[in-house]
Amino acid sequence: MLSFDENRDFPFYNEIPRMPRIGWFVLLISMAVSYFAYQYVWSLTNEIVGSIFFLGIMLIPLLYFSNWDYSLFFKKPTKDELILAAAMFVAFFIYTMIMSNFLYASGLASTGSGEWSIATIVALIFSMMAEELMKFIPLMFLLRIFFKYTSNRRLSLGVSCAITLVFFALLHMEPGVSIFSLLLIQGLGSAFHLYVYLKTKNLLASYISHLMTDAIILIMALFGIFGA
Repeated sequence: MLSFDENRDFPFYNEIPRMPRIGWFVLLISMAVSYFAYQYVWSLTNEIVGSIFFLGIMLIPLLYFSNWDYSLFFKKPTKDELILAAAMFVAFFIYTMIMSNFLYASGLASTGSGEWSIATIVALIFSMMAEELMKFIPLMFLLRIFFKYTSNRRLSLGVSCAITLVFFALLHMEPGVSIFSLLLIQGLGSAFHLYVYLKTKNLLASYISHLMTDAIILIMALFGIFGA
């Protein structure tokens, strides 16, 4: 039986600690800025530098408005947290295989660009944490709003997670990719990594699970084992 710190809670939603309104505004704006900066900087330099900007533009204001208390988000993963991260990586991989076969059989499979390189894998070190923040920031913001007006933590968390997963799926929209495919793979599939955070309250744990997933898929794609 895996055990986790039951005393650790999500930050901000119950104003412990308090996030000022200007903080939420800056964080939400930083998401949009980082998303477009990623593409722009990448086009001027390379994917690795672009991914660093992608992460930094969100992480710096998050830490600033948290009085640089990184322990609110990150802690050294425990053995049980690493086991959970690995288990959810395997679960996501199995889920993806099943859903991919279903989409291909249904004629709904996506046809993304599929342009991968070694630099793409290195860039994952930064971009996967950035993607975790792209889920974490709206999740905490929505949780704060719903909890404020309902005082129901479970309901607020459930609704916030559903909206966040749909939002995260749509972030991956590109030509040739069906919305249905996005909602099944990037949306519902990301619930495995989100579950790691919900159980551990530790972004490093969900980051590890997410990083393992994308790294393995990209490595397999590079060797022609898996069609990304």
